[in-house]
Parts: sequence; structure tokens; C-alpha cells
Amino acid sequence: MPEDNMDKPNIVTCTAPVNIAVIKYWGKRNEELILPINSSLSVTLHQDQLKTTTTVATSRSFQEDKIWLNGKEEDITHPRLQSCLREIRRLARKRRNDRGTAVDSTCLSHKVHICSVNNFPTAAGLASSAAGFACLVYSLARVFGVEGELSGIARQGSGSACRSMYGGFVQWIMGQQDDGKDSLAQQVEPETHWPELRILVLVASAERKPIGSTSGMQTSVQTSCLLKYRAESVVPGRMVEMTEAVRRKDFPAFAELAMKDSNQFHATCLDTYPPIFYLNSVSHQVINLVHCYNRHYGETRVAYTFDAGPNAVIFTLQQHVTEFVQVVQHFFPPEINGGQFIKGLQVNHADLSEELKQNIGLEQMPKGISYIISTTAGPGPCVVEDPTQHLLGSDGLPKKTV
Repeated sequence: MPEDNMDKPNIVTCTAPVNIAVIKYWGKRNEELILPINSSLSVTLHQDQLKTTTTVATSRSFQEDKIWLNGKEEDITHPRLQSCLREIRRLARKRRNDRGTAVDSTCLSHKVHICSVNNFPTAAGLASSAAGFACLVYSLARVFGVEGELSGIARQGSGSACRSMYGGFVQWIMGQQDDGKDSLAQQVEPETHWPELRILVLVASAERKPIGSTSGMQTSVQTSCLLKYRAESVVPGRMVEMTEAVRRKDFPAFAELAMKDSNQFHATCLDTYPPIFYLNSVSHQVINLVHCYNRHYGETRVAYTFDAGPNAVIFTLQQHVTEFVQVVQHFFPPEINGGQFIKGLQVNHADLSEELKQNIGLEQMPKGISYIISTTAGPGPCVVEDPTQHLLGSDGLPKKTV
């Protein structure tokens, strides 16, 4: 083989989705392996609107492992990054040994360069670490020829990342084993299962959250009595009910469970000592708005859920999207015009009745919401076949456009 071909990097680019939990994960029983104290269930959002893109390159010429996140070089010695790298390399070596020396094993000793970008705010409560670690693990597996179950490896990067390894509706089974081998993600239903379901992300703040999820969970596990009760006595039943609601496409049951579980998660944050406040005044007003809107119609048309941040994720059905987006624009008058305020899937204009506005009856909060991302359930990670989309050049360094 010519010398220059030996030094030419092996490059793979993949994308992975954000997921939003409707039965929340909060609290670990093992910090190192990231084993949760309860199971959880999420909806994978469509990558046309929210995704992480990661390029992984291996080459004999690379001197050390390196990583760039959103254009900035970061510390690759971070323990969670190292866990994922170590596990993928271990499985690649095992695969080589199982199949004999015929398998190309030259790249196993090569260093890796990793470049990753999000098309949404990082660490703003939009599950950026879930998409990021899912994409990292999926890309590394492709480069090193690792196949099979990968959610257990993604979990060791970020707990909720295991759920981003699948599209549609996904459960993370907490597992019982001390080694975490049975703490894995499973698809409940594919993204095609419920085409009428629509998702609106109401971005109240794109700032980095004041208390990260990892430290918040640790404090909750140590101090919240409610969290222990929730994990042992509430979540197991809710997991069964939510799975059934998804399978039946029963929106009122799905919506009520999602809202109650979000509220209880944030109640455990308040029960933590000192208390943790992820929601802000805009979040509280969105909660009021949803309940007033549903009350006006005498049925549950819209649901909210909040992760560890102030942004609301709204679930509704296709036929209610247009009106509810107009309701949001009325009560949270945007700074920018409608075209820029709504990103993602198109939402048409609707006129609101005076009766609806009066029945909701809330005070307006100008500029409370920066913008809305309109999306739907989507698929799991995928390979980008177009080489022009690689984030790393043939020299193994980030392209200038990244």
C-alpha cells in the first residue's frame, strides 16, 4: 500500500437526535456507570430541526486523541468521553479477536480526532449532551467496525444519551444488575407510529443553566425524600401507563401523564436542599397558558414538559398547532417578526377569537419566548454519506466553516 494512503485518515460522519423525556430520569444509583434510580420514557425529536453532527477520523499520523465541540477544542481526558472511547475500542479488539486476523486491525492502534457541532443551543436544557454522546458513540462504532447494542455505551457518556440511540418513542429500562449490563434503551414504537403528534419547543432562554444536571441529581439523591418516593412508588406505574397511552395513541392520557410527571420532577428539585430552580417566570406562565387553553375547550388539547431548564416542550396534535402557536404569539409578543419567530416545520397564521383571549385572561409577557421550534417525532442516528459534509478535513483538523 502506498505510504500516502497509509496516512490518509479514515473518516465517518453521523448525525443523532435530541430526545425529550415524558417520564423523567432524575437520580443515579451508580455515578460512574450512570445507572438510574428509575426507568424513563422519551420522544425522539426530528433531526431536520434538532441534531448533533459528529465527524470521527482515525489515522496513523495522528499523535493524540483530540476533540472539538462547536468549533472549540475541548479536554478529551474528560472521564465520560474516555469511558465511551475505551468501551468502543475494547469491543473493536474483541471483534478482531473473535473473527481472527483477517479483519483489518490497523486502525485499532490509531488515535482519533472528533469534531462535533449542534444546530441548537448547548446546555440550555435542550438535551444537547444526549444527542452529543449518542452521536459520538454511533460515529466511533462505525469507524471501528463495532456492531450491535450501543445504548449501554452511550449511557456511560450521558444517561439520557442511551434513549437518543433510537427513533420514535423510547424507554430506558433502569436495570437491576450492579454492572449495568441490563440498563439499556429499547424502542417502544417507531417514529412513524403517531404521525399526528406534533412538538413545539418554546425557547425561553438559550443561556447555560445555572446548575448542571449531574450536580443537581447528586444533591437530589442525597437530600430529597420525595425523589425516593417518586422512583419507588410512582414511576413504575407511570411507565406502564405511558407505554400504553403511546401504543393506543391516546393523547389525553399521554398529555396528562407528561404534565404530571414534569411537575413532579420539578417538585423534587424544590424538595432538594438547597432547592434547585430550573423553571423561571416565563416557564410558569407557559404552564398557566396550557391549562387555561385546555380549560377553554373542556379537553386536553395541549401538554407541556420541562427538562432541567426553562424551555417548554409542548405536545399537541396536528389540527391544534396553528391556533396554539398563535395563542403563544399573542401572550408572549415576540421581538422579531413571525417568520423568524417560528423555526422548523411551517405553521400557518390563524385568527384568535376574542372569547378565547378573554377566557385565557393572562397578562402578556413581551419577549418572554425567544423563538419556537416546530417539529415532530423522528428517527435515530444515521450516517451522512456525502463526504463534503465531513467536519474534519483530510488533514484531520476542523474545516474552516465549522
